[in-house]
Amino acid sequence: MTGDVAVLGAGMHPWGKWGRDFTEYGTAAARAALADAGLEWSAIESVVGANTVRCGYPGQVAGATFARALGWQGAKVTSVYAACATGARAIDTARAQILSGMADTVLVVGADAAPKGFFAPAGGERPEDPDWLRFRVLGATNPAYFALWARRRMAVHGDTPEDFARVKVKNAAAGALNRHARYRSRVTAEEVAASAVVADPLRLLDICATSDGAAALVLCGMDVARRRGVRRPVRIRAVSSVSPRHPRTVLDLPDIATDAAPTAGPGPDPFRPSIARAAYEEAGLGPEDLSLAEVYDLSTALELEWYEDLGLCGPGEGAKLLREGATALGGRIPVNPSGGLASFGEAVPAQAIAQVCELTWQLRGMAGDRQVAGAHTGITANQGLFGHGSSVIAVR
Repeated sequence: MTGDVAVLGAGMHPWGKWGRDFTEYGTAAARAALADAGLEWSAIESVVGANTVRCGYPGQVAGATFARALGWQGAKVTSVYAACATGARAIDTARAQILSGMADTVLVVGADAAPKGFFAPAGGERPEDPDWLRFRVLGATNPAYFALWARRRMAVHGDTPEDFARVKVKNAAAGALNRHARYRSRVTAEEVAASAVVADPLRLLDICATSDGAAALVLCGMDVARRRGVRRPVRIRAVSSVSPRHPRTVLDLPDIATDAAPTAGPGPDPFRPSIARAAYEEAGLGPEDLSLAEVYDLSTALELEWYEDLGLCGPGEGAKLLREGATALGGRIPVNPSGGLASFGEAVPAQAIAQVCELTWQLRGMAGDRQVAGAHTGITANQGLFGHGSSVIAVR
């Protein structure tokens, strides 16, 4: 147990394709979080920026970039990058500063301006870069990888394209109720089935888009929250940060091969389940304590995998849990009540922060028509390239 930190404020810039500088999105989200916290910018002692490598030099020093845009006032600045786990790593950095006494009140900001189409490595010849190699050697785009996972679930667990479509239908229904979402239209299973095949068996509506967007949080110590009269703040109780163990017998991006398991002996538990397990152990909680979850639904099939990785059901039972309605709004354990990446798209440095924004609003009882009744504990899960795994548990 490392101790809780309080979420004083949460704010977002809507997701979409806005065609503007990422700094504009991030400062809008930061100001929204400050307003939600009831704080002036001058009260912030530290800024942790979640980096985006696509937005040039300013994106790679996001802490300073956002501090400069808000107006230099002497705060500490830190910049963090961990691929798709960047936002969670930024939250953990802020938490460490608070718990160590380095800062009382910290602003965490992530924003991105994403290209159209799927993400690809930067140009140039980089044979030492496995992410570049999987494009150059295999032509394996992200959707191709998602499709491999889908095919694996179909072969091992008997999942069907109809099950994958149910995930999209569920998340689109939640996203239609979220004013920050990019896609706010409900869809039917028939519409999913009629959309273009991208990487068999996945269709266009099975795969999340790339988006512009931003999210921000104001975090502080519990003593600071009490001094400000916040008696029952949302608290971040755990942030896991794990990496894989040898041998790796399941393929994960950006690798193009698994370890030679027969020569390495039996492997430990897989990487993805270890992400949530570390958070549960730190928080002293388990999946039975959860009210809701926000997971990284890069594709519909990958959301089903997260159900099992979070311990919401047993291996191979994700589709069954979905069919029962347990993960929909009004179900036993709603997953992605925000609408998920299916409704938002990827704005990489912001998305793990956006997940915690959703937990914050849900645990406060401020999520409007998508409110999970009686919500008191939530978990997030996301996975980044190069072995970055992260999960956040928030309670109230």
